Parts: sequence; C-alpha cells; structure tokens
Amino acid sequence: MKKYILSAALCAMAVGAFAQEWTPLFNGKNLRGWEKYGGTAEYKVVDGTIVGTTKTGTNNTFLSPKGTFGDFILEFEFKLDDGLNSGVQFRSVVDKKDKKDLGRVRGYQFEMEMDKAGKRRWTGGIYDEAGRGWLYPLTYNQAARELDVYKPGEWNKARIEAIGNSIRTFVNGVECASIWDDKNLEGIIGLQVHSIGNDAAKAGKTVAWRDIRIITENPAQYATPANKDVKQLNLIPNTLTENEVKEGWKLLWDGKTTNGWRGAKLDEFPKKGWSIKDGILIVEKADGKESGNGGDIITTETYKNFILSVDFKITDGANSGIKYFVQPDLNKGEGSAIGCEFQILDDLRHPDAKLGVKGNRTLGSLYDLIRADKDEAYFRHNDFNNATIVVKGDKVEHWLNGVKVVEYTRNNQMFNALVAYSKYRNWPNFGNHERGHILLQDHGNEVWFKNIKILELE
Repeated sequence: MKKYILSAALCAMAVGAFAQEWTPLFNGKNLRGWEKYGGTAEYKVVDGTIVGTTKTGTNNTFLSPKGTFGDFILEFEFKLDDGLNSGVQFRSVVDKKDKKDLGRVRGYQFEMEMDKAGKRRWTGGIYDEAGRGWLYPLTYNQAARELDVYKPGEWNKARIEAIGNSIRTFVNGVECASIWDDKNLEGIIGLQVHSIGNDAAKAGKTVAWRDIRIITENPAQYATPANKDVKQLNLIPNTLTENEVKEGWKLLWDGKTTNGWRGAKLDEFPKKGWSIKDGILIVEKADGKESGNGGDIITTETYKNFILSVDFKITDGANSGIKYFVQPDLNKGEGSAIGCEFQILDDLRHPDAKLGVKGNRTLGSLYDLIRADKDEAYFRHNDFNNATIVVKGDKVEHWLNGVKVVEYTRNNQMFNALVAYSKYRNWPNFGNHERGHILLQDHGNEVWFKNIKILELE
C-alpha cells in the first residue's frame, strides 16, 4: 500500500512539473550573467555543466545569477566528489562592507554533502550560512536519512520551494526539510564551493551543477502537496503556523506577558528574578543557588499526555531545567519544586556535569536518573536550542534539536529503582503522578526561553 501511495504522489508531481513554466538560469554554454562572491575558487563550464573546483587559502566561494528572487520553485541536478561539503544559497544577501574580499554571503542554504561512509547524510537540510547555523538538520526527518535518498557519486535532483514563509526541500523526489520563517523573503541564489582551508588533500576536488531552472510566476500553484509525515519547524518566535493550529498546538507563553504562569511557591508571578525582553523570557543571573532569586515558575494548568517544545539558550556555566509532572506542594521549603527534569546545563563549564552517576546530570538528561545519549545531537552554545518532551501515558522521551536523547517508562520496578538511588528517593511517588505542572527553573544563572508551546494528546 505504501509503494502505491508513493508512486501516485510521484506521478502527481510529474504531471504538475510537465505543466510548469520553467526559466533556465544557466544556458549550458558559458557563465554570462553570473557573478562570483566570497572567495576565489574557480568555476567553469564543462560539457553543459557548471563545475566548481576547491582551492586552498580561500573563503567560501559563491557563483550567482544576477538578480534576486522572492517566491519561487528552483530545481537543479548536482554531483560532488567524495568528502566535499557544498550547497546552494537562496534568498541570501551579500555583505560587501569588507572590501578586502568579494563580499560575505549570508542566508538560507540547501545543504549538499558527499560522504561515502554515510555518517553525516545531511543533504537536503537547510543551513543559515554565516548566520544562525543549522535551521533544519535531517535529525528532524530521520526517514529521509534512512532512505538514503542521496546517491553518492551520481547526479541527484534537488528541488527548493520557497513560497511566502514556507521553505521546503526535496532530493530525488523525497521531501527532506520544511521550515516556516520570515527572516529573508528575497535574495540571491548562489552555487557554493566550500572553503577547504589549507587542506592540500582536498584541493582540486569538484562539485558540479546542471539543468538549473526556476519558476517565479505564481509558484504556489505548482507546490508539492503537504506531507504530514515531514515535521515543519516554525522559526518565527512565539507564534503558531496554520499547520500547528490545525494539529492543536497552543502557546504556553505568548511572548509578551506572564499570563498562564505563576511562581512555584507563589500565587502570582515572581516580582523579581525574571524578565521579558524582545520576545524572550529570561531567568536572571543571581548567586547560582537553586530557586534562590525569583524562584521557579510553573504553568497555572496541569498536563497529562503532551508534546512540549521549548527553545532555550544558556550563558557560560549556566544551570537550569524544564520540569514536568511537577507537584508544587511537595517541597514547601528551600530549593526547587519537585518533578521530572529535562536538564539544561553548560556541560563544559558547570561542575554538576561531573556529579551524579555516569553523566546523568548532563544536558538533556532525565536529571539524576538517566543520562542523555547525545552522540548524534548537535548543540549551539551561544544560540537557541530546542528541548522537546513527549509524554504518552507512562512512556516519556527527551529530544534535543531533533534527536531523541532519553527514552524511559515510569510507574514500573526499574524506574522506581532509579528513583530510590537518586536525590528524589524521599519524595513520595516521584515521577509517577498522572499529571502535573510544567516548570522553568531558576538556578541563579541567566538562561533564555522562547517558543514555549504544547500539544495535548489523548
């Protein structure tokens, strides 16, 4: 049945593609109408293809057709030598403030990587060149990675649909990434030859493109039908997309007020220790003590089965956490309110990372109980990262930037044994409550939060 559905979808795409009014960006003969930015790597036309060649001692180099593009559907074929990292910029800008080089290209990039070992497999992901970094690594779409849709050493077909705030990417007919963002709605398109520094072993390797074509007239009518199995990431702070609203997501924090939150040991929101600035909820720096300044904050409502998503940013040496199944009346003395915790920690600089048992107090862990497995999870120290907590009955998962790092079952003998060996052993029924509040922790260190949203499950 799945094969039939896939075939039908591909047929529908093929029919739509036949009717589309494509405009070629490359004439197959020369580079007339193209400009180079960023570095000094070489591009030339060989047998109807554009070939970029790596070169030591240069910055990332981009070859761009003249003009800017807003809403469009872009298709091209590409092929890379082994070990190369490349990409195609779109809706990007050229910063020409630095007159020493050919300008710095910034903006969205369709990621292209050649890795015969298969360890990375990021082709089709969306990266923000010289900006926010990874916007949609394929950890958010493991199915596309596992399908091995990218064919090493062969020509591969790419498709980018940039329509309004929606950006979607495809490799060989399979959707890889989907974001909702409003940072750049228009910009250049650019073919990248990635810098190799002074690595002489990579000099002279090539990346090639051909059949580069674009639709700019009413591209929405040719957009690929939505695929519910591909997660769309909303990058516009403290908002819900149309898809999220249809799915039932709700904002737990509106980005402006303290509505829906109170102190864990108060009837109102703390008068100190927390602040709101530019759509960010900040727990302020104090003396590093647990709940020693403004104190923890909790939702006014309680939750049972849910998917919770929170973006957070730590400062150097910071400690905090996101707790769930919180029972605020359990601890009326000093310290934090009691509940299961998704640990937020600067693993490199905070001593708590070396305490506990076998790393069970590190970032993403179920604090003091289960260590987070972060082998595939990337982390941006000075930028926002995403924590997602999934609760379905007694089954619980922690996700960090699209990678599942903890999975456990509560209300059983094994879980209770872990609790009995932890700092929570004296709290009755810890972690086994049917429902509870959600908490953001004040641990006396500055930590930023935004995009706090929840999907309640049956």
